[in-house]
Amino acid sequence: MNDSSKHDALKHGDDPSVVRQDAAPDTTMAIVVYALHLAGIVTGGVTSLVGVVIAYVYRGKGPVWLDEHYRYQIRTFWMALVYFAVSGLLTLILIGFLTWLLAIIWLVIRCVKGLRALHENRAPDNVDTWLI
Repeated sequence: MNDSSKHDALKHGDDPSVVRQDAAPDTTMAIVVYALHLAGIVTGGVTSLVGVVIAYVYRGKGPVWLDEHYRYQIRTFWMALVYFAVSGLLTLILIGFLTWLLAIIWLVIRCVKGLRALHENRAPDNVDTWLI
């Protein structure tokens, strides 16, 4: 391989021995966890439970901004559990149906915000908040 073809191979990324130093980490599992949280709306939280287990397993294995996503997902699970449990109790006085709907909207917004931040390779905003 002459110098010109080596340069072209490196330029086009055809050389498998070249590893990009600035490559973004694999965010597949974080996306899966967000999807499992969203699917939990339909499955009654079963997939969300699987998602939080995945988040606990993958937490601490990537860059700080990705670890913040796993922390955000774990907090989202536990806060959603509280919100939906309180809503379940409040259904006895009929206001729970409204709070249940608000909890679903809250969950969707948190997941969308998290996915957007993940797509931008940055930590989610306001990880520690109980709101959105």
